[in-house]
Amino acid sequence: SDLTFTDRHGTPLQTLRVDTTQRRLPWVALPDYSPALKTTVVLGEDRRFAEHAGIDWAGVARSAWVRAGGQGGTQGASTISMQLAGLLDDGLRRPAGGRSVGSKVAQMWTARALEAKWRKPQILEAYLNTVPLRGELVGVPAAAQVLFGKHPSGLDAEESAVLTALIRAPKAPAAKVRERACGLLKQQQRGCEALEGVVAQAVAPRRAMPLRPDDAPHFARQWWRTRHSTQLPLDAALQRLAVAQLRQQLAELQGREVQDGAAVVLDNASGQVLAWVGSSGGALSE
Repeated sequence: SDLTFTDRHGTPLQTLRVDTTQRRLPWVALPDYSPALKTTVVLGEDRRFAEHAGIDWAGVARSAWVRAGGQGGTQGASTISMQLAGLLDDGLRRPAGGRSVGSKVAQMWTARALEAKWRKPQILEAYLNTVPLRGELVGVPAAAQVLFGKHPSGLDAEESAVLTALIRAPKAPAAKVRERACGLLKQQQRGCEALEGVVAQAVAPRRAMPLRPDDAPHFARQWWRTRHSTQLPLDAALQRLAVAQLRQQLAELQGREVQDGAAVVLDNASGQVLAWVGSSGGALSE
């Protein structure tokens, strides 16, 4: 959902949001997730992940026993492979009223098919990149960046426990998130003393991305509309110099009722745009 544009030399120059329906960042390979995150997610969502072939029959039996006793719920029934099947196939997504027996069987069948074609690390990698989390966040990479300002490789035990708690209940209040995260930490013989601040950070209403490159918003928008490429012909050094020079010039002209300006630098030989400043601020996109 957020694309990073580079200049002609590969230097990051601008990040733009191109999908307003969800927040998803580039795919992250499994080795680039922290060991704490991988361990906690498997512990919380599918502790027999390494042993089953897509369906945890012990979990299915336990879930059936719980429901037969009138306690409700489907605890332990959905494996990571089954959840991934629902994430990859819109027809297998969990409806608001819960799954029917037929849809549950279809989900299980698809999970078995995934296990027959993909290795366990591939399944876990796909799951971590596609699982919905709090609000508009999809995938651990986006959640790690927005909630904690981190790459998935830097998530510690407490942050991993909170993110895993949000998988089960993305809209849960802070107290419920803390309760489940604490339970996950205790299963790993860890304490819960450091959870308060982490939970507060995760459930805070702030949902802005951390600061990213923001040096060419106007040109990047126009370029994406017409070219759908993330490599710009601009030169990062010249672009930043043009931005600085325009702002300095506008500051000197404040007493002359000059409110804004623009700048463009062209290569005489090729006609290519080397720097393009649409205005002195990023808000004016046209």
